[in-house]
Amino acid sequence: MECRLAEHAGFCFGVRRAMETVYKQIEENPETPIYTYGPIIHNDEVVKELLSKGVRAIEDDELDTLDGGIMIIRSHGVPKATEERIKSRGFKVVDATCPFVKKIHRTVEKAGAEGKNVIIIGSREHPEVQGIIGWCSTPFYVIEDISDVENIPFGKDSEIHLVSQTTYNLLKFKEIVDYIEKKGYYINVVNTICNATEERQSAAMELAKAADCMIVIGGKNSSNSRKLYDICSRECANTHFIQTLDDLHLELSKSVGLVGITAGASTPNNIIEEVQNYVRNEF
Repeated sequence: MECRLAEHAGFCFGVRRAMETVYKQIEENPETPIYTYGPIIHNDEVVKELLSKGVRAIEDDELDTLDGGIMIIRSHGVPKATEERIKSRGFKVVDATCPFVKKIHRTVEKAGAEGKNVIIIGSREHPEVQGIIGWCSTPFYVIEDISDVENIPFGKDSEIHLVSQTTYNLLKFKEIVDYIEKKGYYINVVNTICNATEERQSAAMELAKAADCMIVIGGKNSSNSRKLYDICSRECANTHFIQTLDDLHLELSKSVGLVGITAGASTPNNIIEEVQNYVRNEF
C-alpha cells in the first residue's frame, strides 16, 4: 500500500508568518504579558502549545479586564474598530494579519471611500469575514452560497465591488460570480482567494481522485480544512477528517492501494508527519 502526501499541504505563508511573529514576541519579551486576539490560527493544538508558553488567546469581552501588555492580531485580521479599541486600551499592538487578508481590508476600505457597495463571498461568521466587514464603510452583503444571490439588496445599476474570503472554494466562487453576472449586476470582481488555497485545493482534489482512502488533517474550526474535506469527499467516498492522530480510526482492506493525506493551512508539520508515519507503519 502506498501513502502519499498532497503536493501542497500544511502551513501556508500567512499562518507561518503569524506563528513566527508570536515566537519572536515570546523570545523578545519574556517578562511581558502576551495575548492573541482570538486564536492566532484555527488549530487547537497550536493554541494549547502557545498557552503553555504563556500566550493566551482572548475574546472581545475579556479586553477590558486586562491591564495592557502585547496584543497580537490573529492571522484572520480584525475589524478596524476592534484594532482601534485594542490600541485605546494601552496594548502594544503587533499585527500578524495575513498580508492577503490585509489586502482585502484595503480593497473594501478604498471601495467605501469611492462610494461603492461591497459583496463578500464567504462564511459570515468566520473571523476573517467579520474582520473584512469591519473595514466596510458603505453597504455590504455576504454571500455564503449561490442561493444568497437571489437576495442581493443592491440595484442592478449600482456599482459593486466583490471580494472573497481567502480560503473560499475556488470552483464555488467562480460559479457564484458567473451567476451574479448573468443576473445583470454590475460588479468589479477581485479574486482574493489566495494562491496557496487554490494550490492546496487543486492538489487535494487530484490526489483524492486517485486515492482509495483520503485523510484530511485540520482544526475542527478551520474553514479551509473543512473545504478540503468537502472537495476530497466528492472525489473519494472513503475520506476522513481528523485533528490529530488520536482521531484516526482506520480499517483498511487489502484492496486499498493508495492512501492520500492532505492538511489545512493551520496544521503543523509534526502532526502531518505523525499521521504519515502511522499509516506507513501500521498498514
